[in-house]
Amino acid sequence: MAWPLSSRSATVYSVCCVMRPGRMDQAVALLKDMEARAAGCLPNDVTYNVVINGLARKGELEKAAQLVDIMRLSKKASAFTYNPLITGLLARDFVEKAGALLLEMENEGIVPTVVTYNTLIDGLFKTGNAEAAQVKFDEMRAKGLLPDLITYNSLINGYCKAGNLKQALCLFGDLKRAGLGPTVLTYNILIDGYCRLGDLEGARRLKEEMTEEDCLPDVCTYTILMNGSCMVRNLAMVRIFFDEMLSKGLEPDCFAYNTRISAELTIGAITNAFQLREEMMLRGISSDTVTYNVLIDGLCKTGSLKDAYVLWMKMVTDGLRLDCVTYTCLIHAHCERGRLIEAKNIFDGMVASGLSPSVVTYTIFIHTYCRRGNLYLAYGWFRKMLEEGVEPNEVTYNVLMHALCRMGRTESAYQHFHEMLERGLVPNKYTYTLLIDGSCKEGNWVHAIRLYCEMHQKGIHPDHCTHNALFKGFGEGHMYDAVQYLENVVLGT
Repeated sequence: MAWPLSSRSATVYSVCCVMRPGRMDQAVALLKDMEARAAGCLPNDVTYNVVINGLARKGELEKAAQLVDIMRLSKKASAFTYNPLITGLLARDFVEKAGALLLEMENEGIVPTVVTYNTLIDGLFKTGNAEAAQVKFDEMRAKGLLPDLITYNSLINGYCKAGNLKQALCLFGDLKRAGLGPTVLTYNILIDGYCRLGDLEGARRLKEEMTEEDCLPDVCTYTILMNGSCMVRNLAMVRIFFDEMLSKGLEPDCFAYNTRISAELTIGAITNAFQLREEMMLRGISSDTVTYNVLIDGLCKTGSLKDAYVLWMKMVTDGLRLDCVTYTCLIHAHCERGRLIEAKNIFDGMVASGLSPSVVTYTIFIHTYCRRGNLYLAYGWFRKMLEEGVEPNEVTYNVLMHALCRMGRTESAYQHFHEMLERGLVPNKYTYTLLIDGSCKEGNWVHAIRLYCEMHQKGIHPDHCTHNALFKGFGEGHMYDAVQYLENVVLGT
């Protein structure tokens, strides 16, 4: 197809590309046509950068890389050329390729910008590389580049999600000392960090500080606080935060209502939950798939499977597509009641509808059979999960390790522990407690103490369950040694 050329300006062509969102094939064709018509219509660096950005956003990374290479060979490439491709690679977990591209960029004498580093820091955190993200932050400052608000927000968000609130708060202090004003987003990230650790009081205090700094909480702030209240099962606070949000003149959105509905269902207030859904509709807020899933899950947990199926059908008649969560809620409900044939039928229906079961779906089946002592079928589901390319998570491994330790097969549980580490998964408090308990039951107190020491080294704080597992396994002959080891090696006293 020949493109009509009403102008010889390359800038006009760039604008044409920008004005065609989602039509990158035509943008690429337009670029090629410009190259073919050479006389007076040669694309400039802006044109290429616009198309590279569009391709990277669409996920067509190979085509984007080809254009980057053209720019590199023409010596017209800049940080604006490389940044979109680095972003695209990190978004798809291609960390090594992104690093190689950065190195290529620097070898070409192109200086990375603040945007380049912001992209790297955010992407590295999202792929679980907190240490590498911190290295890039330090490298950025060493090169004389000043971190901006986006840099700090990415770092604070990354550390909060990694559970390192202390480091996040240090960065928050650095941000303010740098003369940058924290925004609602900054505060929301930190409030979520407190909530993730179950520190609702800390989250509430930060909300008050936020208000004192003339940074007004928004609907997202209150939704985070409500969700945090749900996590610590302080359901009265969910209602208080919801009412406070309304009193501030804020209009709750679907996410806020879904959180409140979930809280009502947790305490068995089904009538209140459905009244809130009606209130949503009166406010002109349509129930989404999440709303229905929350309601279906709540009904399943209270034993109202018949009502859950009625709501499922209404979801379909309302034109909403059932998703993996919808099916998984019903599968879980049937597994809990021992209706394994029905659960398997729902699973098959889910697959037949074109949906891919999630790690949660598979873990529910694995947990069900482990709880029944049927490790053969549990591992059957585990193998199926791996064959389908679904990566197990910490919960999956904890379920298997719990079953193995309970059967006195702690060595096999240790194998899964090492598999977890190889997959880049982080063992949690429950993982260590299971293995300590299993080791103590088998009289292997050396391994138990080593695991306890490792917990402390990794900043994982043992609770009373860990201590009970540790000490109940020791005979009188080892109790003195255990206490001495804990005091001298682990605690350093």
